[in-house]
Amino acid sequence: MADNNADNAWQLTAATLVALQSMPGLVLLYGGLAKKKWAVNSSLMAVYAFAVTLICWVGWGYRMSFGDRLTDFLGKPAPALDDGFLMGQAFLGSFPAATMVWFQFVFAAIAAVVVGGAVVGRMRFAAWMAVVPLWHTVSYTVGAYSVWNGEGWLAKMGVIDFAGGFVIHLSSGVAGYTAAFWVGPRSDSDRKRFPPNSIVMTLAGAGLLWMGWTGFNGGAPYAATAIASLAVINTHVCAAASLLTWLLLDMTLSGKPSAAGAVNGVISGLVCITPAAGLVQCWAAVLIGLISGSLPWYTLHRVALLRRVDDPFAGFHTHAVAGALGGVLVGVLAEPELCRKFYGEAAGGGGKYVGLAYALGGSRQTSAGVRQVGWQIVGVVFVVCLNVAVMTVICLVVRVFVGLRMSEEEMEMEMEMEMGDEEVHGEVAYGIDDQSRFLHAKLNSIYDADEAAISKTPTYQMHRV
Repeated sequence: MADNNADNAWQLTAATLVALQSMPGLVLLYGGLAKKKWAVNSSLMAVYAFAVTLICWVGWGYRMSFGDRLTDFLGKPAPALDDGFLMGQAFLGSFPAATMVWFQFVFAAIAAVVVGGAVVGRMRFAAWMAVVPLWHTVSYTVGAYSVWNGEGWLAKMGVIDFAGGFVIHLSSGVAGYTAAFWVGPRSDSDRKRFPPNSIVMTLAGAGLLWMGWTGFNGGAPYAATAIASLAVINTHVCAAASLLTWLLLDMTLSGKPSAAGAVNGVISGLVCITPAAGLVQCWAAVLIGLISGSLPWYTLHRVALLRRVDDPFAGFHTHAVAGALGGVLVGVLAEPELCRKFYGEAAGGGGKYVGLAYALGGSRQTSAGVRQVGWQIVGVVFVVCLNVAVMTVICLVVRVFVGLRMSEEEMEMEMEMEMGDEEVHGEVAYGIDDQSRFLHAKLNSIYDADEAAISKTPTYQMHRV
């Protein structure tokens, strides 16, 4: 198949949109959502994860995910670095392999960044430096090969994951939650009070994340087709419905619409539609949005058991719960004709890619739809078990050789200036703000030193009034 310049241009554009979701999208979102003293720490964790994942990806990760078969759940490790490979034809799509390597990398990178959101403010940075490449190598590549590689066992079974609800969001949400369990909670003072240091910055990051999802789901067909267009509109409709649902539920709980809640709502909607984006009708995207804005909200606010693990950015609810939910819902709502356009002749064969709602309401056997839902549940269980097991082993190994958790002194460095970032990284997020507070303190000391004399001046009296 010859290269198609239009498809190649769209694929490169879509990949760059997804890259912007991490850099700077999640950097801004995490940096704004974190308490001020951890703004640098949370942002730098995201930047590091993006960079080291790229080196792993071209070194061995891409071929382990999309290369030749080693087992039913893993490809043969090999580099994707030489011109002969990168300039050759991609295994899917009408563009060079280099484009596919770049596109699939940005998916792998955002998965690692999401994991980091669960452990900010207490995992040692040296530990994070070890966790990311280990998790990428032992977990992410296994999930990607199993679900997306044509030789993967879940792919052969017929599991539907249009753009990464299982491979990216369910896996990263569960892995992050597991890591949070092993590293332990934040300091007592941080758990009691952890205000976002910049809601505006958080919303800006969420906006980049939302708009970047155009490439996330729109790039999944590997071509500039009608399915890509449908995936894009379904993505945004679902996100909007989810955001509005979450906001309304927040208002019933507290009487006030929450900006942080709006961010959680839109992320839940984007994650939940991802397994289904180009395979469901637009009315189904609205329905998915209503569900994604309510069930993850419920698990976050009403399931006390889940709060025993300290998950500061609610990644388990917005990624793991929403990803699993979307994975099951696509088994119900996948439209057979859309599946045929996406999967080709494989759709419908052996009862594959038939949503339960259409199996019940049409001429197809009901068993085909039930089977599809069953396969989707198998996919959820596999990804959950894989990431719990792998991340547990990684954390235990890193704890022995590197140490997982910051010292109590590093975590408790609050005082007046909240210098946790300075203690860990030697830097602070807002140097100008700290200088202003220093000058303010100096002025106060001057006033206190000569209060009696200053209080007699007309200017001071006016200021006091």
